[in-house]
Amino acid sequence: MDPVMCMTDQVNNTCRNAMSAIRKIGQIRHYLDKDTTAKLINAFVTTRLDFCNSLLFGIPEYQLAKLQRVQNIAARLLSGVPRREHITPILRQLHWLPIKYRILFKILMITYKSTQGMAPTFISKLLTEYRPTRPLRSSSEHFLDASTKSHTQFYGGRSFRIVAANEWNRLPREIRFASSTNIFKSKLKTFLFHECYS
Repeated sequence: MDPVMCMTDQVNNTCRNAMSAIRKIGQIRHYLDKDTTAKLINAFVTTRLDFCNSLLFGIPEYQLAKLQRVQNIAARLLSGVPRREHITPILRQLHWLPIKYRILFKILMITYKSTQGMAPTFISKLLTEYRPTRPLRSSSEHFLDASTKSHTQFYGGRSFRIVAANEWNRLPREIRFASSTNIFKSKLKTFLFHECYS
């Protein structure tokens, strides 16, 4: 972990390993159908991009761009679309969330599990349900306490306690009150998908 929390080593290692996998898949792409290629990309590329990605919230845009470039190359490899074609319609057609939203997805999944007692105690203890001092309509909205203030603008605002509460509270009520992990996951992906592509 680098001293300024830009996560440079982690991002560079992730990109290097993912690109190595993409090159190997590319060498045999013409022998594979689309479904098999998608499975290989998911197993050897997407999993690397998603590994510990909740730690990457708030990193500089140029670092996110490195990871996004890898995902774009993987999307072109799978779809067979040439480089000159705009990438956004391809990602949308593949139903892939961009890197920035995959990070949010992971954070919110951890947050949901924390609110349901399915996360490790050391994570759940970071989150507190919002309880106003007097009766308000928001008392029954399943919000998290977002009153914690950061002492450092760059580092503190990226802490799980602050990011999780703020992102959770902006979710629609029907998502916050999802009755199961699978329902929450499905509704959350739909919400983020519409947010990034609308």
